[in-house]
Amino acid sequence: MASVQRSATSSGSEAGDPQIDERKRKRMLSNRESARRSRMRKQKQLEDLTDEVSKLQGANKKLVENIAAKEEACADTEAANSILRAQTMELTERLRFLNSILEIAEEVGGLSVEIPDIPDPLLKPWQIPHPTQPIMATANMFLR
Repeated sequence: MASVQRSATSSGSEAGDPQIDERKRKRMLSNRESARRSRMRKQKQLEDLTDEVSKLQGANKKLVENIAAKEEACADTEAANSILRAQTMELTERLRFLNSILEIAEEVGGLSVEIPDIPDPLLKPWQIPHPTQPIMATANMFLR
């Protein structure tokens, strides 16, 4: 029964009560304004998120470029390190060869020459001797 009364009341009020029509009109205007504000908030939120995406993409691009530069520098350093290790091994072998010549000269000629131990440069690189003056070697230094 209550539903019957409501429909009767609402149909009666639609017919002519100006106060209810005014409230309905105000409510519709209020709803429209609220919807407009909601759309504006969503639009601003979308613009803010778009700006943030743009900034983050720029920062990401810079980071990717930075990583690429660091990887290239690392590869260059590894290549230089590899060359230095090969040179160290070559010089170590040359030093061993020269020390063996000194040992032979000591045995044959009776010379007393102090022959230092050769540290393993790969196991203890900090113990590689660094002379204060460069070592000069010539072909005729052993011919005396």
